[in-house]
Amino acid sequence: MPLCMGCLNEIPAADSVCSVCGFNNAEKQTAPFLPFGTVLNNKYVVARNLDTNGESTRYLGYDKTNGRIIAIREFLPIGLFDRGADETKLFVSPQDKDAFSAALSAFQSYYEAVMSISDNSAMIPVIDAFAANNTYYVIEENDDLISFNEYVEHNGGHLEWEVARPLFMPIITLLENLHKLGIGHYAVSPSNLFVTSSGKLQLGGFSTENERKRGTMLKSQLYSGCAAPEQYTGDIPLDVPTDIYGFTATLFFALTGKLPANAKDREKDPRLLISTNTVKRLPPHVVSALANGLQMKRENRISDFDDLRSQLSVSSTVQAIQNEISRTASMTPIKREQARKSNVNPTAVGIIAAIFSLLVFASLGLWWLSQNPHLGIFDKKPTTVVTEPPTIEGWTGDVLADYTGKTLQEVAAAYKGEIKVSSDGDYSDDVPKGAVISQEPVAGTPDSYGVLYLVISKGPHLQTLPEVVGKSSKAAAEELTELGYIVTQEVEFNSQYAEGKVIGYKDYKGGDKVETDTEIVLIVSRGEQPADNNTNE
Repeated sequence: MPLCMGCLNEIPAADSVCSVCGFNNAEKQTAPFLPFGTVLNNKYVVARNLDTNGESTRYLGYDKTNGRIIAIREFLPIGLFDRGADETKLFVSPQDKDAFSAALSAFQSYYEAVMSISDNSAMIPVIDAFAANNTYYVIEENDDLISFNEYVEHNGGHLEWEVARPLFMPIITLLENLHKLGIGHYAVSPSNLFVTSSGKLQLGGFSTENERKRGTMLKSQLYSGCAAPEQYTGDIPLDVPTDIYGFTATLFFALTGKLPANAKDREKDPRLLISTNTVKRLPPHVVSALANGLQMKRENRISDFDDLRSQLSVSSTVQAIQNEISRTASMTPIKREQARKSNVNPTAVGIIAAIFSLLVFASLGLWWLSQNPHLGIFDKKPTTVVTEPPTIEGWTGDVLADYTGKTLQEVAAAYKGEIKVSSDGDYSDDVPKGAVISQEPVAGTPDSYGVLYLVISKGPHLQTLPEVVGKSSKAAAEELTELGYIVTQEVEFNSQYAEGKVIGYKDYKGGDKVETDTEIVLIVSRGEQPADNNTNE
């Protein structure tokens, strides 16, 4: 029996619509993608297109020799070739020949290097590569994988450090091995991570540097929130700190449920906004490693993978104690004898001194951050405890008012200094949408009319879906969009509802509690299905 080009399940020869996935096999694959059923290297069958970037496209595929589902990646640089409908070979114009050849050579060399380490369990294995049709193909495994985004969603929207650590640490080794070969990934993001049926994390989405930075011959694909600042400029080389930024941003997403702001936006406000509750449940050394790996300036960022491992594995306090023990252990016999005669344990003294010094520096650091709120990396989320304004001895000037619960317009009318708003806001069941959740500096702080940082409420995270049956599709879409949902539509014939009226939700019903930012599909009526006017002769 033939295979469905949408899911690769067998379908009866007489059927065109797959009963498993609903794919219509009578349709053709749109040019410039390969036609359905194309056989490559005498064994790989091409099915539907999965995703595309400026350098290559990826198809669902079938290996005829062993019956396994695979992924087929084809070098397909946008703007540098032509291929008509139902054709397989690429044609390159004389003016694009040099650029095409250079990009093809880089792509082939890159994947030859990737294949040399494809037995690494932290990457999606590359099992074959070959030239054909004036281009180059890479065959990847594609069995039993779920997207990392889906995995995090099914685990409550974020992972605990104890869960994330064993998943992510092998990815560091994989990136390290790539850079030893003289190449990098430069697109570590939730979109390129997958979880296997055995619970391992695997990295995919490999592309050359031409695809992972602005200013090259290819149309670049950068992942917002995970792409490092240097990827947005064409004159700075990509290297280890670039991949460390993407890795740390992805780990940040795993632990907090949110990506950092886009690097271009962070040029204006570099802070990483982490809720107090999140900070409390994460080990302090992990929070510190996140901040160090996401530094905007490359010279301040973690610069090698050993340092990244160390910062994620051992807290600074423990490391200081270990260093002090090592230092004491290396004392000369004379010094140890002097310490013994004075009845003082040198190791204990070292540990106490290290801890005392760290406490002093921590206290000074906290005081300094409190005096410089614009340098902080955390936002203060509302709690059920009402805090009293700080005691300010001798201060007779103005102090900051409490703006929580007020709209941005109300704050702008009352505050004389500059106002900056967190780009993504936050959800709140207590503070109405559009009102201030928190401010920094806090109310009662001496007012120097500097910068006031605000976090604005996006309303409740869970909203109740309104009843939309019978409403016009426009009215229903507007209502849902206002609540924070992403609205799409599907149409079908229906004799009960006039054309343009909503029949209902695709996957939900009115009254369901659904997270905002969820895609909501409305089923909209096309009206009554017209009668078949064909008659038998």
